[in-house]
Amino acid sequence: MFTPDWQKSSFSGGPEGNCVYIASAPDGTIHLRESDEPEVVLRTSPDRLAALIGGLKQAARWSNSA
Repeated sequence: MFTPDWQKSSFSGGPEGNCVYIASAPDGTIHLRESDEPEVVLRTSPDRLAALIGGLKQAARWSNSA
């Protein structure tokens, strides 16, 4: 059975104490969870996670330039 080795995101831990954790699985999937609901785990592929992060960065640049 797979037991995730959770790592806290370097962008987590602000004044609200909200944290995002990530772990890689032997099958190549990426697992994500947050500190508020640690029993809820999202699973995705590295490519899809990279696309999500890229989209979020692009949206942040767009909103900061407006």
